[in-house]
Amino acid sequence: MKEEILSAIEDVKRERSISGSTLVKLDGILGERFWKALQAVTSSLVKRYLFEPSNREVWVVVGKNRDYQVNDLYCDCDDFYFKVVIKRRAESCYHILAKLLAEALELFSEIRVGDEMYDTLREEWRILPQKR
Repeated sequence: MKEEILSAIEDVKRERSISGSTLVKLDGILGERFWKALQAVTSSLVKRYLFEPSNREVWVVVGKNRDYQVNDLYCDCDDFYFKVVIKRRAESCYHILAKLLAEALELFSEIRVGDEMYDTLREEWRILPQKR
């Protein structure tokens, strides 16, 4: 991911808000992907699952067709695979951007579950597609 994007996300984290200049910067670099990510954050579609007692962490963004597992560098959505990895036409999918923004703004749902639920939830997140 471009240093400009990571720097802007750090600004958001430091300020705990998105300033006008950061908004303009992210819009200029990412365009519609930024706005979709911001909408996901403000619509409470970003979730952090904490598994206990292991403290394993899994981030999930609720998408149009299903829930997507994300981290700072990877998403299991088709857009990431085709446009970011294969064709290299995009810096990131909007799910990763949503995760980064939600974490920086501390605007995400935290769900604590027992470690025994890990395999069950991972399988559930892989199911295509889910009706919303």
